[in-house]
Formats: sequence, C-alpha cells, structure tokens
Amino acid sequence: MPEPKSTFDATYPCEFYEPAELFEPDLMYTVPEIARLLQGLEPDAQVDADTEAVLIDWAIPWVMTHAEDIVIAEPLEEDGPGYYGVAEHAIDGDDTDDDAEESAEGDAAAADEPDA
Repeated sequence: MPEPKSTFDATYPCEFYEPAELFEPDLMYTVPEIARLLQGLEPDAQVDADTEAVLIDWAIPWVMTHAEDIVIAEPLEEDGPGYYGVAEHAIDGDDTDDDAEESAEGDAAAADEPDA
C-alpha cells in the first residue's frame, strides 16, 4: 500500500553507480557480488540469505539497465554462475552508440540532398 511521504522522517536521492564506477576494470563479478557492491559492501561480504535475496532483487534490474556497458562471460563451471564486468568502451568513455547515431543522421541528411 502506498504511504504518504510525510510518513517518513527523511527521503534520499536514488543514485546508482555506473559500471565503470562500480567494477574494477580487470575483474568479473557474479550477480550476488554485484549486489553487494551496489550496497557499498565488499564482493565477498557475508550477508544472511534473506538480505542477499533483497540485494539481488536490486542488482538484476541494474545489470539489465546498464547492459550496454557490461560484458558477460560463460560460467567457469557447468553449473556455475555467469560473470559480468565493465565493457572496455565504458572505461574509456567511448560512446560508440552516439557515433553510430551521428553517422546514420549524416547518411540520412546526405540522402535528402539533391544530386548536383
């Protein structure tokens, strides 16, 4: 049930890290490790199962939202977890999507120009 904001003593901005801020560039992480990092914990911090479930509920949408700046690797073992890390372009600040959009816009503009 929704609650009026006045019910709460304080509210805080909802700020999330970018992958380049959260991940070490040369490391890969599991979703539970990402969940801990998002809470400011060490990736191997001990948390109880109920807390971990809540943290993972927050981490999965974060991974999906930042998918363009994340790389994934196959599990190290057949039944092991997948691993995620920051994409090289996210570290370098190279936004290849913007470059592709600008190129497509330029191509479209050129197509609209009459032949000389």
